[in-house]
Amino acid sequence: MTLQIFPDHDTLSQHTAEHIAAVINQKPDAMLCLASGDTPIETYHRFVELIKAGRADISRCTFIGLDEWVGFGPEDVGSCSYYVFRDLFIPLNLRPDQVHTFNAKSDDLKAECGRIDAIIDAHGGLDLLLVGMGMNGHIALNEPGTPFINGCHVAELAESTKTVGQKYFAQETTLSQGITLGLRHLTQANEVILLVSGSKKAAMLNEALTGPITEQVPASIVQTHPNARVWVDNAAASLLPQS
Repeated sequence: MTLQIFPDHDTLSQHTAEHIAAVINQKPDAMLCLASGDTPIETYHRFVELIKAGRADISRCTFIGLDEWVGFGPEDVGSCSYYVFRDLFIPLNLRPDQVHTFNAKSDDLKAECGRIDAIIDAHGGLDLLLVGMGMNGHIALNEPGTPFINGCHVAELAESTKTVGQKYFAQETTLSQGITLGLRHLTQANEVILLVSGSKKAAMLNEALTGPITEQVPASIVQTHPNARVWVDNAAASLLPQS
């Protein structure tokens, strides 16, 4: 694991966008999983600009959806996939065969988990996994206490996740479960980027990076990955020992 601190969110976003393009230039058939959420939105806007400027060719890439609220899909404003499609997949004009997301409205969620596991495993693992960190330290929808060895699975959402999730919806929405990649996919990924921005994440970031590696703090798993890059802005790094 390496840590890099950027002066602000804009600098962090530009650096990350350029890095994703560089990964694709190095491996044109890369399989990437890029998280939804507030933190990476600006990264995606800038990445789309790079692609449209010809800085990388994504025609052979495959994109995997990280997670989704059970019962929601790309057409539902507020869903995880809605924002990834809006900010990334649609602006990139990706072909349908390049995108694999969970069908969180399926009657057989276990089969959906198996389907995404199989796609990733057939590729030999993810080439790049970009994730954020929740207020309780979750990665994707791997809540505190989730075994590190899990593959894709259905998760019972923590109360804090249900509360924070409301911000993506225009009206009060019942959230109870999520379907998500597991932390096994993180440990097996060739490269992991953990993006964290803002002072509200500072305490949990400090715990995740300087505390014990424990399933109670899912983000602490990045300490174990030899090619994990923790990229944060000054505000998020404010409580770290080196800041």
